Amino acid sequence: MDDKKQHGVVASSEEYARYDQVKKPAYRLAEHDEELFDDDFTIRTCDLGRALRGDERDRAAFADDLGAAMQEIGFAILEGHGVDPQLFADAERWVEELYTSVPLDEKLRFRAARHGSVSEGYFPIQETSAIHPDLVEGWVFGRRAFDLDGDPAFDARTLWPRPEFEPRFRRLVDAELPLFRPIMAAILTYLGCDPHLYDDRFERAKLGLRLNYYPPLRDDGDARAARLLGHEDIDLFTLLPAPSVEGLQVLSRAGKWVRLHAPPGAIVLNTGDYLQRLSNDILPSTTHRCGRPRDLALMRRSRVSFPLAAYLPEYDVLRVLPGIPNPKYEPIKVITFHTRTTAKFYGDDYAVEVPVDA
Repeated sequence: MDDKKQHGVVASSEEYARYDQVKKPAYRLAEHDEELFDDDFTIRTCDLGRALRGDERDRAAFADDLGAAMQEIGFAILEGHGVDPQLFADAERWVEELYTSVPLDEKLRFRAARHGSVSEGYFPIQETSAIHPDLVEGWVFGRRAFDLDGDPAFDARTLWPRPEFEPRFRRLVDAELPLFRPIMAAILTYLGCDPHLYDDRFERAKLGLRLNYYPPLRDDGDARAARLLGHEDIDLFTLLPAPSVEGLQVLSRAGKWVRLHAPPGAIVLNTGDYLQRLSNDILPSTTHRCGRPRDLALMRRSRVSFPLAAYLPEYDVLRVLPGIPNPKYEPIKVITFHTRTTAKFYGDDYAVEVPVDA
C-alpha cells in the first residue's frame, strides 16, 4: 500500500477541503474507535407513489415530506416507487456473478478513465480512490454502456466484459430512470421553483450505474480500512436499492453517524453536490460510507450494491436556483465543478477547467 493510501486510514476530510466546491463537514475518512453513533435517529420514509399516481394535493404533500427529509439529513427512504422488488433481488445476483465470473486480467481491460466529467469503467479493489484503500471493487457504466436509444451501431462488447449483462442491467436502468423527473420535480417544488425547470435534462438523462462488490472481510489488519471511505456523491441525487447486508452509515448534521436500515424493495435516495450547490446549501450533500457490519457472520459474507446516479450534461451550468435569496456560489460549468471535486480521488490532472461562457 502506498504512503498516501496508508495515511488515508487516519486522514481527515479537512486535508482535502481544497477540492470541495460546496461547504462540507470535517470527519475522518475511515472508521475509528472513538466515533459517535446516533442509534435513535430515523431516516424518513416517503411515499413516492403519491407523486407517481396521486393528484395535485398528493404531489404537494410528497414534495413537503421529501424536501423536509432531504433538508434534515440529505437522505430518505422511498416506498411506493413501482419498481418490482424482484428486479432488485435479481440485480444483486447479477453483480455477484459479474465480479466472480470475470478474471481480473479481463476486468483490467476496462480500467476506469474519465469520459466527459465522470470516470467510467472498472476500479480494482483498494483502487477506487487515490486517498484510501477501500475494500471494494467498483464498475461505473454511463448511458453510453446501455442500448437505451435503439442505436443500430451500439455494441455492448466495447464496454462489457460479458455482453449478456448489458440487457440485464438495462432492465434495472429502464425501471429507475422514470423516477428521476418526479423526484426532481418534488425537490424543485419544495425549494419554491417551477417543478418542470429541469424536465429537459432528463429527456436523455445522463446517468451512472455503479456496481459495487465488497468481498468478505478478513480478520486481519485490512479490516481497519473499512469497506468504503466517507464521501459525498458528486451528482444531483442517487438512487440506491436497499442493500441486503448492513453497512451504509450516514453523517448527521449533529456530527454523529446514523446506521441506515431500509426494508427490502425500498430505494434509498440521497442528494449530491450538484443539488447542494443549486439549493444554496439548503439541501446537504451528506457524507456517507460503507462500514463494517456488527455481526461477525455478515463480515464474512460478500456485499453488493448498485446505486444509480443522476447527472447533468457536462456543459450545463450549475447556478443557484431562481428565487433562492443571497446566492453563495458563482455559476460554474458542470464539467469544471465535477472534475475539480473528484480530482481528490483521481489526481490533480483529472480536473478540467471550462469557462462558464464557453
